[in-house]
Amino acid sequence: MDIKKYILEKAEHYFDTVVDIRRHLHRHPELSFQEHNTIDFLENRLKKEGFKFEKPLDTGITGMLKGDSTGKPVVALRADIDALPIHEKNEVEYVSQNQGIMHACGHDAHTSALFGALLILRDLKAEYKGDVKFIFQPGEEKLPGGAKYMIEQGVLKNPKPDLIVGQHVYPELPAGKLGYKGGPYMASSDEIYITIRGKGGHGAMPHKTDDTIYLASQLIQSLQQVVSRKAPPTIPTVLTFGKIIGNGATNVIPDEVYLEGTFRTMNEPWRKEAHELIRQIAENTVASTETNAEVSIIQGYPVLINDEAMTQKCMAYSGDLFGESNIENLDIRMTAEDFAYYTQEIPGVFYRLGIANKSKGIDSSLHTSTFNIDEEALKTGMANLAWIAISFLNDSV
Repeated sequence: MDIKKYILEKAEHYFDTVVDIRRHLHRHPELSFQEHNTIDFLENRLKKEGFKFEKPLDTGITGMLKGDSTGKPVVALRADIDALPIHEKNEVEYVSQNQGIMHACGHDAHTSALFGALLILRDLKAEYKGDVKFIFQPGEEKLPGGAKYMIEQGVLKNPKPDLIVGQHVYPELPAGKLGYKGGPYMASSDEIYITIRGKGGHGAMPHKTDDTIYLASQLIQSLQQVVSRKAPPTIPTVLTFGKIIGNGATNVIPDEVYLEGTFRTMNEPWRKEAHELIRQIAENTVASTETNAEVSIIQGYPVLINDEAMTQKCMAYSGDLFGESNIENLDIRMTAEDFAYYTQEIPGVFYRLGIANKSKGIDSSLHTSTFNIDEEALKTGMANLAWIAISFLNDSV
């Protein structure tokens, strides 16, 4: 059997089914850890197709698809299922029916493509050795991340996968193309909360106040040295403040100013060091005043590190199926992904699926109200996941 040809034919065969799944999910998006209707829908579809599975979380599913000879090796395929608090502005018949909630990060595409890959792998189970573990995971968009909870519930045990693969839509690439990056690929992501408290008062008499607004502005500027002077120049680092609340007025200096920001980097030891620097700079900024600076740093997702050897293998597999001209080398991204938790435990490959089509007007960025995908990309997505799984399992026997 020509397995590559068969996979591509099956992707065409199951395309309408996968599009229906994607559109249902798009119409009915649910926020992180609230994906109850989504998981009920997936349960029913999996049962209908004869897949066996279990629920380690109320809104998380995992299952096994047995190959010709069960046991080692094992490959895991993961998709996330949650949506974002965004009001959709697309004029499509499958527009979100849940007010203020939208699949603006493509998780509906991830889920439907994985489902399609499972259908293909089921039809080809006599053609590969070992097992495929599938994971439909909640809460990727919200700390501490559904991946963390799934791992705590044993999703990477009994059996332990030899490789885990994740796929994510990518508007920077046209439909039909795939992108890979070995090694550190996506940044850690931490939330920074700082509250400056002091004596407020009349804006006409700042000398009788602690001028919390001025101190907050001074602190933001001082914290920039974490990136410009303290960060090793070889380590990408971002520190951004996107929210400042100082409820004063034109003539009122408030008692309290509140700051929110994000810190991101590509190196875990430097990440820990930077947290301490942020605290020290905040304390030093207010040290000569009567104010105090309360710093809270909530650790988010770790650095996502793609296994170098496995990434090269998967790139080769994809190039073999779709042609090397359709495979792109990607640069690092300072965005974050909870797939990083999996890559801390076992070898992992997190790659990108091109979904743009400018001729159809499909080129909006992720996390925007007009984000959409060229659904033709679902053929590439399901075929690639299936082919990677089969190729890896057969090469590992």
